[in-house]
Amino acid sequence: MRNKISVGIIDYLNVKPLLYGIKHSPVINDINIVATYPSKLAAMLLSGEVDMGIVPVAILPEMQESYIVSDYCIGCNGPVATVCLFSEVPVNRIETVLLDYQSKTSVALAKILLEQYWQIAPEFEYVKEEEFRHRITGATAAVVIGDRAFEQRNKSTYIYDLGEAWKNLTGLPFVFAAWIANKPLPDGFIHAFNEANAFGLMHMEEVVQESQYKLFDLNQYYKYNVNYVLDEKKKEGLAAFLLLLKQAQSPA
Repeated sequence: MRNKISVGIIDYLNVKPLLYGIKHSPVINDINIVATYPSKLAAMLLSGEVDMGIVPVAILPEMQESYIVSDYCIGCNGPVATVCLFSEVPVNRIETVLLDYQSKTSVALAKILLEQYWQIAPEFEYVKEEEFRHRITGATAAVVIGDRAFEQRNKSTYIYDLGEAWKNLTGLPFVFAAWIANKPLPDGFIHAFNEANAFGLMHMEEVVQESQYKLFDLNQYYKYNVNYVLDEKKKEGLAAFLLLLKQAQSPA
């Protein structure tokens, strides 16, 4: 009996179309699925606890060996809706930004945008508690991602979409997460995995019906906000982000 490939997934709405395809394709028989939040999944890929996963792309510089193993990703080409800076004051009056412990790429992107796009230098505070959004008050803002961002959209006075800001800054799409492996995987598996992803994207109506989400129009979200194909423009956007990330991390 051959060993199954351990595949990490993020249990967010934006992953559901890809997961739908995987669960309804033969490739499901070749994998073990592990579900967690983005930064935890990144750590699991680094440690070898999983073989591959839909992980934050900010992990790539930390990996000794990495392979992008699919033609699909979690990306956007403008407003993404679920990765935002939320505030009760205009961005130029923000003094402190709370950074979501669940995030990795979004936190790095927020720091880059605050410096280069909005050109402000707030204090940053990494928050470890599960729920911190009650602290978005006065001059304290927060980066909130995933399904919780849908909830926060109905509460905050100012919403700054990081996908939209990146597009305005660079003119490029953005890739938040990609299917990344920490070892070479068989070509046959990669082909089957790609077909499974494509199958999910062809069945968006079923995905929306399964989710039954009331806070945001998922038809709009999947059609206009999230962009799943890892095309050449997205690869260009990814390369631009990794370069800016490297520059931000380099000593002055």
